[in-house]
Amino acid sequence: MSTEHVDVLVVGAGLAGIGAACRLRTEHPGRTVAVLESRERSGGTWDLFRYPGIRSDSDMFTFGFHWRPWPGDTALADGPLILDYLRTVAREYGVDELIRYRHRVTRASWDSETARWTVEVERDGEPVTITTSFLWACSGYYDYEQGYAPELPGQERFGGEIVHPQHWPEDLDHAGKRVVVIGSGATAITLVPAMAETAAHVTMLQRSPTYVLSRAGRDPLARLLRRLPQRLAYPAVRWSNILTAIGFYQLSRRRPGLVKRVIRSQTAKQLPDGMDVDEHFKPVYDPWDQRVCFVPDGDLFKALRRGTAAVVTDTIETFTEGGIRLTSGRELEADLVVTATGLRLLPFGGIDLEVDGVPVELSRTMAYKALMLSGVPNFAYTIGYTNASWTLKADLVADYVCRLLRHLDERGATSVVAVRDPSVGEQPFLDFKAGYVLRDLDRLPKQGDRAPWLLKQNYVTDLRTIRRGEVEDGVLTFTGGTSAGIRPAAYPHNPGGSDGTGRQAEQQGRGPRRQGQGGHRQGHG
Repeated sequence: MSTEHVDVLVVGAGLAGIGAACRLRTEHPGRTVAVLESRERSGGTWDLFRYPGIRSDSDMFTFGFHWRPWPGDTALADGPLILDYLRTVAREYGVDELIRYRHRVTRASWDSETARWTVEVERDGEPVTITTSFLWACSGYYDYEQGYAPELPGQERFGGEIVHPQHWPEDLDHAGKRVVVIGSGATAITLVPAMAETAAHVTMLQRSPTYVLSRAGRDPLARLLRRLPQRLAYPAVRWSNILTAIGFYQLSRRRPGLVKRVIRSQTAKQLPDGMDVDEHFKPVYDPWDQRVCFVPDGDLFKALRRGTAAVVTDTIETFTEGGIRLTSGRELEADLVVTATGLRLLPFGGIDLEVDGVPVELSRTMAYKALMLSGVPNFAYTIGYTNASWTLKADLVADYVCRLLRHLDERGATSVVAVRDPSVGEQPFLDFKAGYVLRDLDRLPKQGDRAPWLLKQNYVTDLRTIRRGEVEDGVLTFTGGTSAGIRPAAYPHNPGGSDGTGRQAEQQGRGPRRQGQGGHRQGHG
């Protein structure tokens, strides 16, 4: 049986994968595309997580795709609304017909002679091989199978139920129960007010506080401009949110003391009388060292004022049969404990990459524009911003990859690789101090100390460098189908040196035209 070949293989059918495939359908209708999804449904994060109250803490006018406006004026949407949006977009662009479910990519091997990836896949437990000219990882950076769940002392003695938000039981009923949510990140802050609506009481048990800010659940500017045509209102609301977020982040980095005082003042106004703002809502780090959590219409603070929820800042000594005993000696009674203790990283979905027989060690590669890896040809990945909407970066990556593929056609080239400059210093891949990042940072690629190897986490800057910057920037090396192929010979044996040949072949003419995918609808919008 012959091995199937597709021009572009997208791994992951979540937000990034759907967006990538939509842009490919629109910008490259002649290329064959397949989207491989390991799970049984599309939507990624927004289908996987089913815990009460799940929502985005990024505004929907930047969380929606720039080429497919988010409908309505909801600013912080819940999971079902987001999932409906993603699946609607997939149907509109014919991407739902490209997704192959229960296809888990395990390994991908690049061969320079043929300028192809050979991708090994498990389909319902059976091995399948697909070749592709361009591999695009859109599976994010965390483990979909297991969340971070540290061993908690004495948890085997607990007489109630312990659940992790990543594996929420469909039949779990928390109504009338005493609930303890362990954690203080976005998941915990979402869970507490949602569960407090029907639980007997909910306690958020945190080891240390998080910055929490309230914002309107419905966007005020979107409501003000709702009578205008969408083509006018949507860009105005979107850019208002983009610039506000960038301004807040930049002010936080440059004047952290001022931002701390503003956040503290706003928090203190919303807490119940007598609650210690510094004990429970004053982190030891600066704003945006870790992500600032936003809550719609102050729902967390409302639950605290009603008395249906509480915050306790302490550490766990041990679980007991009836709850959790804290280091202070206090005991929290519980029928249900939710361990909102975070995520585990799994870069690029855990795919084992290999280039010309040499395994790729991610920690020895350098990220180019935070969308390609040094020494890895015809490979791109999508990872969103940590300080802004994930989709802002996903859109930029999609636009860039489409431009890159067009450039390959125009040059008649078949391969492109980012060649590392040995003079570029190394920095951590993510300048972010969240626990799930710090736990696995040594497994990630490096970032450089200057462009194009450095990501500034600034959408306006990246618009210029990623969406509008020249493809031929002296870093990418292109090779044609009749050449000897790209052989990054120094990689990975000399991580401090060049990992490419540094030679650029002259190309003439165009690449061959591709046959389209009959029956698939073209993108519109």
